Amino acid sequence: MEQSEAATQKETVGDICVKDSGEKQSNEAAGEVPSQESNPGSVCKPPEEKEPRFKRLKLFEKATNMSLEKFIDHASFDRFSSTFLPLYKQNPQRMESIHKQFIEELRKTIKEDISGLIKDGGLDVKLDELDKLECAAKNNPKPAWRPSGIPEQDFCSFLIPYYQKQEAYMRPELKKIKAENAALAQKVQAGRESISQSEQRISAAVDEWKASVTEFERLASSLCPADVFDV
Repeated sequence: MEQSEAATQKETVGDICVKDSGEKQSNEAAGEVPSQESNPGSVCKPPEEKEPRFKRLKLFEKATNMSLEKFIDHASFDRFSSTFLPLYKQNPQRMESIHKQFIEELRKTIKEDISGLIKDGGLDVKLDELDKLECAAKNNPKPAWRPSGIPEQDFCSFLIPYYQKQEAYMRPELKKIKAENAALAQKVQAGRESISQSEQRISAAVDEWKASVTEFERLASSLCPADVFDV
């Protein structure tokens, strides 16, 4: 009796393990991240993922390759030979070789065009930035921004922080410019005072010169009266 109960418990535990394993595989196949919460008695815990599970660039390349193969499948040898049926009847082997070469060149050209588009548009860098944003969003406990449905409020919620940031940047700059203007005003005032003092000194020197000339003329007239030179 005890052996049968032990066997029953063992089978139950085995069924639970199989069920957990099946759920884990289905979650991984669906691209879901396993939950970090686990039972205290759990033996295996999924490792924490610090990077995105699927790289967007790899997914893009895989999707383009699948689309390319589906496109090339439409250019099958049967369709190709039916288009050039007279030539196919004359030399089927030659037509098959031409079709093979055509498919290779077509695949090569399309891949080169896709690579050029990725390089010109910087798609690899942008997809990598999206992966980084996804990682940052997982570590951010705050909910992501969602529109409220009222355009005025959404517009203000976007512009007000921007203007506040600009105001916080402009206040120190304005204070700095005011200080520079005050320093320049002081220099200009000092220059004006210096010019005024120079004008006063020049005016005083001119007055002294005029006074000396007047005194010289008075002395000259007193020493040499005008009637002495009359004939």
